[in-house]
Amino acid sequence: MKKLFIQTIGCQMNVRDSEHMIAELTTKDDFELTENIKEADLILINTCSVREKPVQKLFSEIGHIRKQKKSDAKIGVCGCTASHLGETILKKSKYVNFVLGARNVSKITEIINKDKAVMIDLSHDDSQYAFADFRQSLYKAYINISIGCDKQCTFCIVPHTRGEEVSIPVELILNETKKAVLNGAKEIFLLGQNVNNYGRRFSSSHDDINFTELLKRVSDIDGVERIRFTSPHPLHMDDEFLNEFARNPKICKSMHMPLQSGSTKILKEMRRGYSKEWFLDRAFKVRDLVKNAHVSTDIITAFPNESDEDFLDTIDVMEKVRFEQIFSFRFSPRPLTKAAEFENQISDDVALERLNLVQKLHQQQLDEITKNEVGNIHEVLFEELRENGFVAGRSFNNFLIKVKGSEELLGVTKKVKIINSSRMALTGSIVD
Repeated sequence: MKKLFIQTIGCQMNVRDSEHMIAELTTKDDFELTENIKEADLILINTCSVREKPVQKLFSEIGHIRKQKKSDAKIGVCGCTASHLGETILKKSKYVNFVLGARNVSKITEIINKDKAVMIDLSHDDSQYAFADFRQSLYKAYINISIGCDKQCTFCIVPHTRGEEVSIPVELILNETKKAVLNGAKEIFLLGQNVNNYGRRFSSSHDDINFTELLKRVSDIDGVERIRFTSPHPLHMDDEFLNEFARNPKICKSMHMPLQSGSTKILKEMRRGYSKEWFLDRAFKVRDLVKNAHVSTDIITAFPNESDEDFLDTIDVMEKVRFEQIFSFRFSPRPLTKAAEFENQISDDVALERLNLVQKLHQQQLDEITKNEVGNIHEVLFEELRENGFVAGRSFNNFLIKVKGSEELLGVTKKVKIINSSRMALTGSIVD
């Protein structure tokens, strides 16, 4: 059989796109997956373009792969960077055989036989395509519920790489969920750029349904033990959605709320659609409804025109909400975005200083949060083996927890008492 090697960079949606490509190539063509790049006949790089750094690394990575690969192995560049660079990739690297955009994943078996082909059609619609099945985790199933994004955030390249937002028909989602459960999945992870905007647009006639109703239908499926989702948009966090999040016993009590900035002025320039006050209202409601909810966020420092006062608004939100997890970055001007053209770009020194302050504050808060977990008991679904005889998994509210153990714990949910804390993971002992 031919060997397939795939390198995935970026978010969970990229992970799922890679799983789709693996599934198509292993069930509809004569490929099997390998972790040894030197024996691969086909090498896929599934790229991310949300920030500048991964894009800059792409061509050096291609050069590194060229030195390791077999002489006749093909290299394909896929994903978001493929979407926005297109033919430029072929022009800059003669070693790349084809380019496949993030909106064109279903065409993978077609493009591998077309040398120097470029498929980056943003109008292509995979929303009703039933992909073959492959999952890297035995216990967790990533399931796309929408593709693309209609938001016009001025810093974000995603609408230019993944196209118009289209919801996937509910029947496909439910069928995929049932199949995943039959194959051993305990946790269903629903994916979309703005999951709680589900139902806004379908490719064909479809009954009205929103994200809250979709959550109810997924939770009604026998065998589904846990439901997670990412990323919800703060603008669409209405009371109906938050109440379902709180009362549905299968929905994990972790909520990702991408803040980006705590300044209402900057949020308006980002075109986020909400204010600092709205975000705080929604975050406080989550905290009120679910006392042990795990709330995470994204923060961009040094967006153009961000004053010291604007930055302090971000610090103020951090102090009020006390996020359990933060993904923080300096502003990175991306091609095709409005913010890349804004005047008053912030200097690198100021940007780095503000990023360091955000990260230092979060580390202080996280030390306090995790220290307070010592003695608490969590239900943990164990998913992976760790070094030194540990097994790790996630609590219902998304803490990473490890215990001493071995393979027999994989796929099993146990109550664990926390005995030690650190920023990266909590350590516990099984109590049942």
